[in-house]
Amino acid sequence: MTPQPAQLEALVAVADLGTFEAAARALHVTPSAVSQRIRALESAAGQVLVHRGTPCRATVAGETLVRLARQTGLLYDEARAALGEGGPVATAVAVNADSLATWFRDVLDEAAGWEGAALRLRVEDQAYSAGLLRSGEALAAVTSDPAPVQGCSVERLGVLRYAPAATPAFAERWRTGRGPDWARMPVVVFNAKDDLQQELLRDRGLGLPPVVHEVPTSADFHEAVRRGLGWAAIPEPQLLPDLAEGRLVRLHARAHVDVPLYWQRWRIDSPALDRLTAAARRAAAAHLRS
Repeated sequence: MTPQPAQLEALVAVADLGTFEAAARALHVTPSAVSQRIRALESAAGQVLVHRGTPCRATVAGETLVRLARQTGLLYDEARAALGEGGPVATAVAVNADSLATWFRDVLDEAAGWEGAALRLRVEDQAYSAGLLRSGEALAAVTSDPAPVQGCSVERLGVLRYAPAATPAFAERWRTGRGPDWARMPVVVFNAKDDLQQELLRDRGLGLPPVVHEVPTSADFHEAVRRGLGWAAIPEPQLLPDLAEGRLVRLHARAHVDVPLYWQRWRIDSPALDRLTAAARRAAAAHLRS
């Protein structure tokens, strides 16, 4: 089969926006035209590409064509830019919130100097970001999965270390004769996917304490711990300055969780992806543990 650009464009719009009506508005055509393009693409593929529901979503086969559409879209954008036709070259990247709040900011510093480049950041936990590569929503991703997604290359970036910390006053309040009262002292978690605090507690044969605070943004999560709301596993790039200033203390000298991080990107010949990959390597080398 040889998909037509307009058909792929319709498929991506439906996958992104969730309805044929929203896709039609974005493409400035009628819902009937979108439906006809999707049906023609499904006929050529010989299988269903969109689950009609609320919202609509691509099937596994549909995700394959969504990836194709995004890949070719990137290459078209780069070709137009090379021919001087203008317009930004958009690059979608999945990155976890802690990386975005710390070492990945060096990538943003570099990207600020890239003329005609537009980053599309997708914030997702490192254990789940590979799914955005599979669905075609991201061209590259920071992930904790060393197994490459089909069609992608993978390389190790380094290790982001987390250590349990709290304010000095909080640590003193919850101190027992044997150290911190891990079973009772309040804890701060990022969201339901955040397992770092639980991992530290499991190492001590414990579950979550009675009081669990949820703060789902990286900067506010860090600030909540700095204000004494509870303890949490804090990434080293955020923790070390606070330790030096005495704003936070480690709850255990040796306790930590190391999260290996990997860079996955689509295997296509793209200057934009090459440049982004080089920037991610440099930032990781400067801030992550080897």
